[in-house]
Amino acid sequence: MEKKILTVDDSPSVRKMVEFSLKSKGYRMGGAGDGIEALALMDSERFDAVILDVNMPRMNGLEFLEKIKNDENYAAIPVIMLTTEGQDEDRDKAMALGATAYIVKPFKPTQLLNLLDEVL
Repeated sequence: MEKKILTVDDSPSVRKMVEFSLKSKGYRMGGAGDGIEALALMDSERFDAVILDVNMPRMNGLEFLEKIKNDENYAAIPVIMLTTEGQDEDRDKAMALGATAYIVKPFKPTQLLNLLDEVL
């Protein structure tokens, strides 16, 4: 069965790049521009993993991460943070909230693909 990945990033170009990289390896994709949009998608579709930015309008990545990790319906879904926030404190906070992994932009698509293969 194909795995379905949700990319949550307020940058359409980042979402497109991630989507292109993952579709080429057979993943099905969903995309959202912020945490609120992502929650609505997760209520209507099942995802096997989430790729999540930190800085977004309305509901940022850390707020979204905390919300899904405290919801028994979504808590087991692996979340890979993909963000420009490279400070140790940002990484530590995301990991404490339940992130599976943390990648700082710019990144290599192969790095993301390898990590996704590992967590799935």
